[in-house]
Amino acid sequence: MIVVATIAGVWIVLTGLLFAGQRSLLYFPDPRAPAAVPLEAAGFGPLAIRADDLDLLAWVRPPASPDHLTVILFHGNGGHLGYRLPLVTPLLEHGYGVALAPYPGYGGNPGRPTEGGFYAAGRATLDALKARGIAQSRMVLWGESLGGGVATQLATERRVAAVILQAPFTSVADRAQEIYPFVPARLLTRDRFDNLSRVARLGAPLLIVHGNEDSIVPRSHGQRLLDAASEPKRGVFIPGADHNDLDAFGLVHHVRAFLAELAAMPGTGT
Repeated sequence: MIVVATIAGVWIVLTGLLFAGQRSLLYFPDPRAPAAVPLEAAGFGPLAIRADDLDLLAWVRPPASPDHLTVILFHGNGGHLGYRLPLVTPLLEHGYGVALAPYPGYGGNPGRPTEGGFYAAGRATLDALKARGIAQSRMVLWGESLGGGVATQLATERRVAAVILQAPFTSVADRAQEIYPFVPARLLTRDRFDNLSRVARLGAPLLIVHGNEDSIVPRSHGQRLLDAASEPKRGVFIPGADHNDLDAFGLVHHVRAFLAELAAMPGTGT
């Protein structure tokens, strides 16, 4: 009886610790502001936005013309937007606009990371780009890992040109349950980023790129999202690729091919 009580007590304490500290296990922000020099050298400029009473800073390089597509990148749970500059640089030579969306608590921005805060920052970024003359119908939402949750949510709210999901999960709750099978993680998850419940309602062409050897978000998550999504959709599952090395396995090549096909579609843009 004492053993059972001890095990139960340890389980309760462990569950409580995981519940209380779950956001520290989900978000890994670099609070430092990104270096402006490399961003400016690539043609980016700061874009001030206001979200949930927070003043945040996005970075944007406008498209070569109003007819060109603009890609808005929602990065993953680590670092800040400045680290993603090498990822998007190959798009610039083709005239695409690129915006690097900010998050609360990341990259010198005030606030703390939460699911709702990420969505508010995403909406404010799209609104600010629209105010700059970039048509929403020319916007492509690219979500990297956790950022896929932001892209998916916004695409259910706004009519955009397309969605790109890079190494996405079905939901944070699903992944948490896989990692912590000994606690009711799915029930206790606060910030859920439930892509699976939303992906069928995107209303835009979808590209999913996932590594077959992804050790952080298993390939099965990307496959389930692809299966649940409506047409038009495409899945690229790359042999040998993990979670954070997709760029070394041709990620941008697949993105550019997808964008080129979009540009050829009537009413989408160059």
